[in-house]
Amino acid sequence: MYVTDLSYQARGRRYCDEDIQLSSRLREDFDIALCHPLDAAALMHGFDAVVVRNSGPVLHYQDRYDDFRARALADGVRVFNQLTGKADMAGKQYLVDLSAAGYPVIPTVDRPQDLGRLPVVEEYVAKPKLGADSIGLEFLTREDLPARMSGGTLVQPRVDFRYEVSFYFVDRAFQYALHAPRTDRRWALEHYEPTEADLAFAQRFVDWNDIDHGIQRVDACRAPDGELLLVELEDLNPYLSLELLTEAVRESFVARVKASLHALLAR
Repeated sequence: MYVTDLSYQARGRRYCDEDIQLSSRLREDFDIALCHPLDAAALMHGFDAVVVRNSGPVLHYQDRYDDFRARALADGVRVFNQLTGKADMAGKQYLVDLSAAGYPVIPTVDRPQDLGRLPVVEEYVAKPKLGADSIGLEFLTREDLPARMSGGTLVQPRVDFRYEVSFYFVDRAFQYALHAPRTDRRWALEHYEPTEADLAFAQRFVDWNDIDHGIQRVDACRAPDGELLLVELEDLNPYLSLELLTEAVRESFVARVKASLHALLAR
């Protein structure tokens, strides 16, 4: 069962095109049925496995997603991505935790008493821990922060980064990287050739996460001093920008996803 919302309108991306193409390629190896995320919990037991792809931000249907997740875990349903992820799959609390632990993450706090951990800058970003697609994001001054901070909100400095870059993995194995050379056009992506240091940065977060089968996207920004900082680790339903890849890279990626699903079904 391939879970997707073909009607979801994402900014700068066409989810439906990607899922039509990827599901058609998976059909070469598997019997595939497309399923809307709101129907996943009711239908999943009729299938050998569930592939969650471009299903849209779950905050639009949080109760239904929580029900799907709880039932799938309780019944041992094979789900791709594996439902044990500690990153965006569980909200954005991980950014607070990783920042406090000293990982190379944009400095992040969620309590007014921890604001001293953030650098002094002109503007800050406040966003909900269960947010996605920039929903609920606000730009604030330091004086405005305490009034906006609650248990469900995190705060970061607004970083004057050089560019954003994304690293794509299947089952902890790196596949390709894309970057947005223009800071004002997040989804105008181009091929990126990562250095060994770049790959080590991204691999560190993938290895930290508790996912053995599935697709993960490590989103980072290049700070003015050249350091990479984690923006988010998307481990639920990352958009893949497959249309921007060369044919060889796309074929390699599809083959790796097929191999991962074959291995999952064999367990």
